[in-house]
Amino acid sequence: MHQRYLKIIFGVPLNRNIKLPLTLRAGNSLLATGSTAATTTTIENLSNRTFLHTSTESSSKFTFAGISESKYSKSNSNIMGDNEQNDHIDIWSNDDKESFASLSHVGYSVNQDPVTQTGGWLAHRLAQEQPSPASTSIDEEDPTCWIRDEASPKMTKFDYTTMPIGRSPRILVLYGSLRPTSFSKKLAYEFARLLEALDCDVRVYNPQGLPVRDPSLEHEDKVRELRALTLWSDGHMWVSPEMHGQITGVFKNQIDWIPLNTGSVRPTQGRTCCVAQVNGGSQSFNAVNSLRLLARWMRMPCVTNQSAVPKAWKEFGDDGRMKESSFRDRVVDVAEEFAKFTAVLVPVAGDLTDRYSERKEKEAEGKLLTQAEKEAKSTVTESKKG
Repeated sequence: MHQRYLKIIFGVPLNRNIKLPLTLRAGNSLLATGSTAATTTTIENLSNRTFLHTSTESSSKFTFAGISESKYSKSNSNIMGDNEQNDHIDIWSNDDKESFASLSHVGYSVNQDPVTQTGGWLAHRLAQEQPSPASTSIDEEDPTCWIRDEASPKMTKFDYTTMPIGRSPRILVLYGSLRPTSFSKKLAYEFARLLEALDCDVRVYNPQGLPVRDPSLEHEDKVRELRALTLWSDGHMWVSPEMHGQITGVFKNQIDWIPLNTGSVRPTQGRTCCVAQVNGGSQSFNAVNSLRLLARWMRMPCVTNQSAVPKAWKEFGDDGRMKESSFRDRVVDVAEEFAKFTAVLVPVAGDLTDRYSERKEKEAEGKLLTQAEKEAKSTVTESKKG
């Protein structure tokens, strides 16, 4: 009997027969209320599982309460430049690290919020849904998936709970195009699926709606979401098209919104990075080389392997999935290496970024000084000399 894919509602798999009341909250803010129906007596959050099956159709009904409005109050936060102070937790900030890291976070959905364009971190899973979700026939074929059927059984996987990291690596996926049929997005989605198959906790950020870098807009939800995701992550998967021999402005704009430092420390330092690119023409490595330069500047150790897919229009089918080829095999290699690299590096990242000069400064000043504090101190010192 063929099984049907489980629909994903807010990242929580639900199916039918047992009515359960459901209320979703972030801090003190009501997110959604309603009822769900399930065939099992327990509901487990499986937002970091790629391939979910059930023998029946899922159903749910929700009433949204303010998700589409940018009215969540902010706590006394300093989320990478945000100094706005209010009373409640903002679901698009990393102030409450436990809530933002929760697998039940509202961002774990397959679609963005239609107003704020936030969330939709699981958009890559749409390709795994049944083509005819309205149908109830159990004889309908599951959608084919080369990752589930071919690659996943042969990939090297680890039980992260038995390793020093103690949990699934958290991976943020960024891509560099706004086109609905973008090949960089298609490749980013394939990496997201592979990393989920490797038991990573994956969130894909959609750049749609992110304003061009302007400090006066740093309180926008899309900006706050990106910065919070960066703080949440253990590693970044970057995928950009190559245009005019460089990465795209869409991709660079996302990087530009991640500050160089919070206080005196780069918020990305110690996080891992993996790079890939797509080309409309022959194979090139200009984009991945630029991405490596960015990663080095942001103090992010970069995986040595990489993927560069030429003539991308030939490498993807109409369903958005990669066709079998040596390029696809390389993508699997890169994802597998990235998952291992991140799992091993995360527990020692603090030791690797523990620097003599910073320890010396802390001993002398009691803390690491911001650039403004250093310049002010230098001005005072110079004036005394004068």
